[in-house]
Amino acid sequence: MIDFARVQKELQECSRDMEASGIKVAPKSDNLARLTGTIPGPISSPYEGGTFQIDITLPDGYPFEPPKMQFATKVWHPNISSQSGAICLDILKDQWSPALTLKTALLSVQALLSAPEPDDPQDAVVAQQYLRDHQTFVGTARYWTETFAKTSSLGVEEKVQKLVEMGFPEALARSALESVGGDENSALEKLCSG
Repeated sequence: MIDFARVQKELQECSRDMEASGIKVAPKSDNLARLTGTIPGPISSPYEGGTFQIDITLPDGYPFEPPKMQFATKVWHPNISSQSGAICLDILKDQWSPALTLKTALLSVQALLSAPEPDDPQDAVVAQQYLRDHQTFVGTARYWTETFAKTSSLGVEEKVQKLVEMGFPEALARSALESVGGDENSALEKLCSG
């Protein structure tokens, strides 16, 4: 059974430190087993300036089992699937310890963005590019960050209007934007995938 008192405490700790760390964790709904984590792209990396959303699902055994995390924001990185957002990180698997928290796990994911491990890849294509053609890798990672991880400066109403102009019903456009934290690209992907 999930220790919900601990989860509440962790959420409070994250919101206290949010200004300093930039890391945010919030429930997707009133179900504390489904959360959304947000991490800023690390400075001096191709991900700098991006804001990355991570889907978090807590298993029944949490905190004795690791949280399941995957990127909701598309990211070009050797240890993250460019297709599914799956993350290859030891502490999310066999190196998890109940002493770790959602915040420390998200800090580790953020550190992974800064320090890829191409020899233990989640995405072999990206890992090959990282090893063989590093400049192209950096350019692609920056492009994906610009395209998928930067929220445009448009306000919510303008974003809703853009989606409505593309033919989506207003209520659907609004709920899609809300569910992805206002990220236009993710909302469009969500609407297109039905």
